[in-house]
Amino acid sequence: MGKNLAVKAARAARDMTQKQLADAVGVSRQTINAIEQGEYNPTIRLCRSICRALGKTLDELFWEDEENEEIKS
Repeated sequence: MGKNLAVKAARAARDMTQKQLADAVGVSRQTINAIEQGEYNPTIRLCRSICRALGKTLDELFWEDEENEEIKS
């Protein structure tokens, strides 16, 4: 599992700190940091909460299409 740059970028675009996002979804700042660093695989419930807080879809933030990844490389 690589770094989740999509979550970090979406959070930055909303001018939110890790702490603000963590508070919005009911987890610790450390949990948000671990998700962004690719060190923690969040539950589907947490993924959905993060998506709601950032106004993004699960596809945009968490589910990368492997075929598209290969094309980009």
